[in-house]
Amino acid sequence: MNTLTVGERTLELDKDGYLANLSDWSSDVANALATAEDLELTPQHWEILELLRGFYNEFQLSPATRPLIKYTALKLGPEKGNSLHLNRLFKGTPAKLAAKLAGLPRPTNCL
Repeated sequence: MNTLTVGERTLELDKDGYLANLSDWSSDVANALATAEDLELTPQHWEILELLRGFYNEFQLSPATRPLIKYTALKLGPEKGNSLHLNRLFKGTPAKLAAKLAGLPRPTNCL
């Protein structure tokens, strides 16, 4: 099991780097996970992370890329809910990387 240290806390990660305990998530944890991915979170990233957490609370699952794009378009409009925008923000793997940074489980149908 991998770990992530955030301040005084040491958090457990699964073999793919996702939080083992979803309740460990916070904005500081998201920033630490992003740093580990060589990514600096901007307000555009946070908008998607908050949207994803809302999706998870509503449906109890992390969306794959297509549902993520559709949900983002529905909630934020087509200029943000498209693959080009999400791929640019999340290094070409928006469903996996955004779920990881949002403290959610890995989407089940992502390789």
